[in-house]
Amino acid sequence: MRTQEEMYRLFHSIAREDTRILAMYLNGSRTNENAPVDIFQDYDLVYVVSETAPFREDRTWIGRFGTVLYMQYPDEHPTLPSDKENFYGWLMQFDDGVRVDLHVESVAHALANIRRDSLCTVLLDKQGILPPLPPASDRSHWVQKPTEAEFLACYNEFWWCTNNLAKGLWREEMPYVQDMANCVVRKELERMLSWKIGIGKDFRVSVGKSGKYFSRFLSEAEYRQYLDTYFGGQTEAAWDAVMTMCGLFTQTSAWVSNRLNYALDAEEAARAQAFLAHVRQLPRDAKEIY
Repeated sequence: MRTQEEMYRLFHSIAREDTRILAMYLNGSRTNENAPVDIFQDYDLVYVVSETAPFREDRTWIGRFGTVLYMQYPDEHPTLPSDKENFYGWLMQFDDGVRVDLHVESVAHALANIRRDSLCTVLLDKQGILPPLPPASDRSHWVQKPTEAEFLACYNEFWWCTNNLAKGLWREEMPYVQDMANCVVRKELERMLSWKIGIGKDFRVSVGKSGKYFSRFLSEAEYRQYLDTYFGGQTEAAWDAVMTMCGLFTQTSAWVSNRLNYALDAEEAARAQAFLAHVRQLPRDAKEIY
């Protein structure tokens, strides 16, 4: 597996030898001092170029990065938005284990966006086209303090959508339950846990994508409880996990509400949990809910 030093030399060599490449910068975990260092760290590399079209039209140039094991062209996805003229990427897994997420970017796009990500670090600027940047940090990824309206929206969304979990579990529609639990309800739980962590760190902390750094900041008991909210394909185990999710959300939202002095409707939560418990006991041939 090529070392970081070898990869940086390769990136610089390609940039220096290609007159179409005007500047180069890196972002992501490699510039984040708070990210764990391990063998799976990829290289989030951006070349600022005069035009993206030549790089898109003749893709043989990416062969210089190594032998590709498999790759993705995210901007070619038929249903996702893209701006190929200004920002285009290749996500490449190489046969030696190295992964590079490579993008070419127009000067105008770089100038409009590079300051938005505090993890950007300029590695090369041939013509001085990029603005000076502060030292890389994860500042732009810190948990943001919620407004009371945002807090209440999270609170209501969580409890309302447990209704969907209830009917999905009673019907034993596990694909629907999994989607609702992980893509909707869990996101509100993640948000609430993130706010709790943010309060404890004066909102100067990143919990990582999908809360991947929760284990750093939650107590051992809280983190174990959070992991217990995941479930497989068994209905009873799913019910147990959903009830655990509700318990964790209840205690966390009460804590956040108290610290931020935001109101919450505890009775709504209690009624939602009672509804869940009631539906769990309904026989499969029930003709009425109540």
